[in-house]
Amino acid sequence: MADPAEFKAKQEDTKPIKLGTQEGRKWPIKEGFTPEVLQKMEELLPSKLNRIVATSLAGCIHCGMCSEACHYTQSIPEDKKLLPAYKADRFRKWYKYRYDWMAKVFPSFVGAQPLTKELAEEMYDKLWGGCTMCRRCTFNCPMGVDYGMLVRAARGIMCEAGRIPQHLQDTIDTHYNAGNNMAVPHDEFVETIEWIEEELQDEDGCENYTIPLDKRGAKYFLTLNPREPKYYPLTIQATAKVLNAAGVDFTISSRYWDLTNYAMFNGIDKDAKLFASWIFDEMKRLDCEYLLSGECGHGYRGLRWELPNWLGGVPFKITSVMELFARLIQEGRIKLDKSAWDGDVFTYHDSCNIARSGGVWEEPRTVITAAVNDFREMEHNRENSFCCGGGGGALAMPEFSPRRIAAGKIKADEIRATGATVVLQSCHNCTDQLKEICEHYKIHAKVMNLAELLSEAIVIA
Repeated sequence: MADPAEFKAKQEDTKPIKLGTQEGRKWPIKEGFTPEVLQKMEELLPSKLNRIVATSLAGCIHCGMCSEACHYTQSIPEDKKLLPAYKADRFRKWYKYRYDWMAKVFPSFVGAQPLTKELAEEMYDKLWGGCTMCRRCTFNCPMGVDYGMLVRAARGIMCEAGRIPQHLQDTIDTHYNAGNNMAVPHDEFVETIEWIEEELQDEDGCENYTIPLDKRGAKYFLTLNPREPKYYPLTIQATAKVLNAAGVDFTISSRYWDLTNYAMFNGIDKDAKLFASWIFDEMKRLDCEYLLSGECGHGYRGLRWELPNWLGGVPFKITSVMELFARLIQEGRIKLDKSAWDGDVFTYHDSCNIARSGGVWEEPRTVITAAVNDFREMEHNRENSFCCGGGGGALAMPEFSPRRIAAGKIKADEIRATGATVVLQSCHNCTDQLKEICEHYKIHAKVMNLAELLSEAIVIA
């Protein structure tokens, strides 16, 4: 007698694949801060004041220590309006006007101000275009003000009221409608993975390597950044090569594989939870033991730390390829030839959401030191690493690009000081930003992720 569960699974596989909501949603974006927009923001404010946000709004003592931590203020010191405390005060003034009892008597004494068009415009400029929510300033704050959460709350209010950078919201709408943020169709994705598998099998010693799609019961469910099938397919090939060489049992879903979650940047919790639930459902469908985050900064944080919060816990384990690579090396499951990279000098950029907000900083170094002979740390590294400038959705807001490139100067200076010819990182937003700042500041260094590093150095038995 056939297994009912197996029979049901086969029936599901024969159904037409429909991804996303397919609603064709396009978020209504307003031209400016009209009276209607301001009124909507007033109505939304109470809904965003959770304990962390309210404490952060009330707790700042304006000591200025956050200025030393911010890559904007360090790279653009002449603009005093980019200090974290100043940027947050655009939101805090309005909050105090609404909720601080002293503001009813002495509003100027506590820095309270009603929400005006001018204040809202400045809030828009500073909190969308002047902060990547990297949270480095939070680590420097004696009062523990969580600027990342504060900025996300303010962005959520503006977004729901209709004021958000167009391209960033378009990216989120695409994910909502199509199931991934680059609208890669199901059949095109499958064909891409099959092509990458063929390319992998053409490499010497890799004839039997595979990239399994929809394999039920695999130990690891590998998720991807849409930039990989769209623009960087060799990254998928490199990751698959390492996993195959180590004998790792993994699979990729042909349906929901996008680990990104740009709703973390616009502050709309409902969308963030929806995108996470799609991955959750695929984990249940394929019955895997580990949810494996690919090399993506906010994607890792979204899956590892936020997904269990959004969904009230998960019945599976969550890890990243950075951690898995380190474990495979430590267990002796892959062999590396350091001479493959002789002549190159390496440094590593700790992506904010992986290191500072994720706690993964030693594992990448385990990988790097096992694969190369010349590795040099930047002055600020691990949890103290400066943001490269590409986080928080910054790359999806082209209207702020000049400021984004200018804010990357301190990272560019630290890269230059190492003498590196290769900058390693584990995040696709960081990849694009690091490439731009290296080109802009005339640093002759290649930008590469850890899978590409290992793929070149790995010894195939």
